[in-house]
Amino acid sequence: MKKTRKPFNVKLFYRWTCLIIYDIISIVLSSYLAIVARYEFHMDAIPQYFLHPIEMFLPINIALTLFIFYMFRLYSSLWAFAGETELQNIVISCILSALVEGIGLQFFKSASHQAVPNSYYLFYLFFLVTCIFASRFSYRFFRSLKHKQKNKKNRISVMVIGAGEAGNVIIKEIVNSNFSTMVIKCVIDDDKGKWGRYIQGIKVVGGRDKIVESADIYEVDEIIVALPSASRSEIKEILEICKDTNCKLRSLPGMYQLVNGEVNVSKLRDVEVEDLLGRDPISVDLDSILGYVQGKVVLVTGGGGSIGSELCRQIATHKPRRLVIVDIYENSVYDVQQELKQKYPELDLVVLIASVRNTNRMNYIFSKYKPNIVYHAAAHKHVPLMEDSPTEAIKNNVFGTFKTAQAAAMSGVQRFVMISTDKAVNPTNIMGASKRICEMIIQTFDKHYDTEFVAVRFGNVLGSNGSVIPLFRKQIAAGGPVTVTHPDIIRYFMTIPEAVSLVLQAGAYAKGGEIFVLDMGEPVKILTLAENLIKLSGYRVGEDIKIEFTGLRPGEKLYEELLMDEEGMRDTANKMIHIGKPIELDEQEFFCQLKELKDECQLENSDIRPLIRKIVPTYHSQT
Repeated sequence: MKKTRKPFNVKLFYRWTCLIIYDIISIVLSSYLAIVARYEFHMDAIPQYFLHPIEMFLPINIALTLFIFYMFRLYSSLWAFAGETELQNIVISCILSALVEGIGLQFFKSASHQAVPNSYYLFYLFFLVTCIFASRFSYRFFRSLKHKQKNKKNRISVMVIGAGEAGNVIIKEIVNSNFSTMVIKCVIDDDKGKWGRYIQGIKVVGGRDKIVESADIYEVDEIIVALPSASRSEIKEILEICKDTNCKLRSLPGMYQLVNGEVNVSKLRDVEVEDLLGRDPISVDLDSILGYVQGKVVLVTGGGGSIGSELCRQIATHKPRRLVIVDIYENSVYDVQQELKQKYPELDLVVLIASVRNTNRMNYIFSKYKPNIVYHAAAHKHVPLMEDSPTEAIKNNVFGTFKTAQAAAMSGVQRFVMISTDKAVNPTNIMGASKRICEMIIQTFDKHYDTEFVAVRFGNVLGSNGSVIPLFRKQIAAGGPVTVTHPDIIRYFMTIPEAVSLVLQAGAYAKGGEIFVLDMGEPVKILTLAENLIKLSGYRVGEDIKIEFTGLRPGEKLYEELLMDEEGMRDTANKMIHIGKPIELDEQEFFCQLKELKDECQLENSDIRPLIRKIVPTYHSQT
């Protein structure tokens, strides 16, 4: 088969020709400048017996040097992106040219004199390196100058906090970038030994006490926190200072990027509210989780939701024999399916569309897949929406849990873990009351079946669907205002991965009948959360973005509790997980009430609250 000839590249030919002509001029110029410099630029003082061998060897020197340059890719490198390797190639090829010059001149010297003075070779090398360096790196310099001039209008003044290895890498990439609109103005580091010194030409102006002052002096728009190895408490202290600068904050994700050599501008992320929690991530006993999940068939209901999807991600890492995901909403569960298939190709994954309210469907799924462990996360969770549709909350949360738990018990599931909420404690809304009824169902079932039924109760999770953080972000992106229901409202917060890790470990501790309560740390004012998010986004509270108070929503209360007074508390091996004492109830009356509640829901009775209050005496409706 006849080979297709490559088209003649006129642009490449033109570039090569120009470089070769320039290099020939450089070699000639370096040869004459070297001998002239040796005699302090006095042409009359140069002996003819020194000039003669240089002129005689010059054509050969040109040919050999051009060959050396070709071998070291000085005509094929992309000089717009030249770096250390290209610089090394220039220096080595010029040294070889000087050596060739030294050997070649010996054949043209006169019998009574040496070829040239010894210093000639050093001068020749110096001038040749200078000329070749200038030609190759000038293109990069002018190209960089052009891009920086073009981006001058969009320039972002940046302060870097951290003069360590990570900070150095970030600064170097930004300084050397032709496309970045960032301009590093100053560096902050608490190490006094670095104060007044320079990194990539940028001055370390002082410690954290200089952050606010320097941001004002240098008119900083954005602050990059390059402290991947710092503790969460230390990061929080620095971010608290940075909030007063009204600069946008960005940071490196963590230490592992530095270890893996992944520190670069693309790894920077916006500083999140989670960074201001001021505590290290909650640790769990992964071995205990692995011990009871590994090799088991695990089923997760509501697997497309915030908590359910994170449960699936973490379970997938613990080598289950099969993971069965059940959800009614196909779009979200489809995304989870694709993610898990890509990350864990060896995982035996089954994704099913089903409603927990469908008795026959749930019985069929449990009888076919025979799960060993069930995590029941499917539920309606939006408090105001459930206030307007109370019967739907009861149908889905209460009877969906009842039917799923019954299917689990009849198919011989070993352990059933229901996701509950702090809103189940002294509930003031339908959603919380429905979850309290679910806890009562779970504890009642545990007494009558071999399956170990338990519930895990925790507060809000940062970034979950329907939480305030995504809402605040959208409002800030739209220019405000940010809406807060009440200036004094507080909530417990935990990140989604932390909450799910504790749910998994609580499941490992389960013996049956427990209500596990997760320690959510200190409660956080929602107003403070909103103010922090506005500041972290680089805006001023009340000036750039306003905060408006809209009043408590239906069913909402100022604070949430994690335990009812009569429940008590006992600890587990993990100090972040506690067990509430089961509350005694009249089972016969409870099931009669459930039957009545079911009948009322089927009639779409608009006022089922009095009946719910009979079942959950601690429920106090605001309606």
